[in-house]
Parts: sequence; C-alpha cells; structure tokens
Amino acid sequence: MIAILRKILTKTGTTIEKSPFKKLLKPGFDAADSLFFGRPDVTSGFPHSRDYIDIKRFFITVVIALFPCSVASIYFFGWRALAVIATSYVFGLAAEMVFAIVRKEEVTEGAFVTCMIFPLILPPTIPLWMVALGIVFGIVFGKEVFGGTGKNIFNPAMVGRIFIAVTFPSTMTTQWLDPIEGAIGGFASYTVDAVTSATPLIKYYGTGEMAGYKELFFGNVSGSLGETSKLLIIISGIFLMATRVGNWRIPTAYLGSVVIFSFIMNLFSPGMFAPPLFQLLTGGLLFGAIFMATDPVSAAITDTGKGVYGILLGILTVLIRELTGYVEGVMFAIIFMNIFAPLIDEIVILLRYKKIK
Repeated sequence: MIAILRKILTKTGTTIEKSPFKKLLKPGFDAADSLFFGRPDVTSGFPHSRDYIDIKRFFITVVIALFPCSVASIYFFGWRALAVIATSYVFGLAAEMVFAIVRKEEVTEGAFVTCMIFPLILPPTIPLWMVALGIVFGIVFGKEVFGGTGKNIFNPAMVGRIFIAVTFPSTMTTQWLDPIEGAIGGFASYTVDAVTSATPLIKYYGTGEMAGYKELFFGNVSGSLGETSKLLIIISGIFLMATRVGNWRIPTAYLGSVVIFSFIMNLFSPGMFAPPLFQLLTGGLLFGAIFMATDPVSAAITDTGKGVYGILLGILTVLIRELTGYVEGVMFAIIFMNIFAPLIDEIVILLRYKKIK
C-alpha cells in the first residue's frame, strides 16, 4: 500500500513539475508528500538527525490527538459538527495556500492544527459562513501578517475565536444546545433538535446553579464542539506528553494555579468565585491548557518561563471569569499572555545567565 502511494505521489509530482500550474499546485503537493513520507534530505552519520520526523509530523501528532474530541463533537451534537470542521479546513487551507503561493513557500504545517482546533472551540449552532470568516481572519491576522508560522506572537485559532466572539456576541453567548441523548447520540442525527440552552458557566454565574461533576467530566453538557468531554481531553493530553510532542510544564502550572487561586478566593468569597473542581471541568479550560496554551510558537519556551507563563495564565483566567462580563476567560487569558511570553523568557535568561565581569 505504501509503495503504491509512493508511486502515485512520484508520478503526481512529475506531472506538477511540468504543469503550467506548478506554482499553484506544488505547495499542497509538498505538504502531502512530507506528511506521509517525511523529509528526503536527512543524513546517516553523526551529528545529524537520522530520522524522517519533521515539523509537519510534529504537528500532525497534535491533529491525531484532537481526533477523539472531533469524534465526540459528532456524538454529542450530530454530523453538522463534521460540516463545521470541513468548512474550517477548506477555507483555512485555502487562505494558507494563497500566502504560500505569493511567498513561493510550502504550505505551513501549523495550518493543519489551527484548522482543527478552531471549529472545536465554537458553538454547535454557529453558521458555516461564520466559521469560514473566523478561520480566514485567524490565519491572516493571527499569523500571516507576522510572516507566517514560527513568526506569529498570537495563537491563530484563538485570534479567530475572539474575532467571532466580539463581532457576533449573540452567537457566541446565547445559542448553545444540550447534547443529543441516546446510545449512539449524534451519529444518527445531522444536528441537535432542541431549544437553546446556557453553558454550565453561564448558568452558574447567572443563577448559581451548578452542573453535576459526572456530566461535566464525561461531556453531557452544553458547550463548544470539542470542549465538553474532559475525559477525552485528558486522554489526548496524556498521549501528547507520552509522545513528547506536548510539554507537561505549562498545563500543570496552568491548571495547578487555577486550583490554588480559586480555592483561596472561594474561601474568602464563595458567592463570587466558583470552587476549584468546577473551574477545572467547565468551559474551555482543560482544552485550552492542553492544546492552545502549549502552542510552541506563541507560548514561553524556557522551562522556568513555561512555569511562570502557566501560573499567570491560571490567575488571569480565574480573574476574567469572575470579575468581568466574559464568563469564559481562557481565550482572553491566552491571547493576553501571548504578548508577555517573550518578555518572560527574556527575564528568565537574564537572571540565569548574568553577564560575567
């Protein structure tokens, strides 16, 4: 099977090289070839790398980790979730392709992750045209205006999400739906046939009603497409850390600071600050801590810096949730801390490697 695929790609590559549409087709072909077979330019001796794993395969591991959450989105909210994901990929990769052609570069690997994360942090009722608008905005203004993957200071998926939240607040705050019930859930339905419902966070801060921890853990609550099942998010996080694609420092510091800070504040003001376990299991906190706060480009890169970055993320998330009109503080906390990540790393380096007189 692999040999057949290799022959197909080789013939396709030869055809593209001779085609008048070479500049248009080559970026997408190079991305597919590298994804399946890795980079051809590796060496066999020391001290060079002898592996075919490159950045594209690094990011595709994240896409694999996101797959359980994607399947869960269909189970909870119907096959329309797949349409939302497909829309994100079609328009997101198209935007990425345009910039690749203009700059005469390959399609950057980060787009595959961004196009998967973005739909999973959206409501199940969101119109598809909003999905297209949001993912294009996120890629263009969250990444490409800075020069592309590796040069952006913000997480592109989060930029697109905030753009949609600010531009269309009604869609992002009032049009939530309860999951489809039944043994096979949404696999037998295209979309949720139910009235709108508030998320557990909105209910808690509006009425004081607290959802059950069991429902919150397994995902049988209203929320974004891929953020409801905390069990699957934890499993995905363990997979990323086991493969060494994900780093444990930021999620541990982030979630730990949320627990400690919310516990202290809950003791002094239980009516204003939710208890720690409820904080962990609601909204996009776990999803953000595993998949977005750990973005290798926009997050802190030093080990100590990652710890400081995560701690500040946790404190800021709790404060935004409790003291502002935005009950979901994760997206704003991550974007805000993206700005300070380089400064945190610089301070850590200056303190650790002081000038020698």
